[in-house]
Amino acid sequence: MYMVMVDEEKCTGCGECAGSCPAKLLALNGKKAYVCGDCTECLGCLTCVTVCPSGAVTVQEY
Repeated sequence: MYMVMVDEEKCTGCGECAGSCPAKLLALNGKKAYVCGDCTECLGCLTCVTVCPSGAVTVQEY
């Protein structure tokens, strides 16, 4: 199982993670990305991590 997280201090609000997440767990709220679904529903594909230019998105296995 995987869990996705967004570091708001690193996030630049580009929206790349939200647009790339196949599980639709990420969205933009104003100028920052956030986890809009159950963070434990992450598929572990790491697409959001790969496309994030600021390194704000992380995925942990638990």
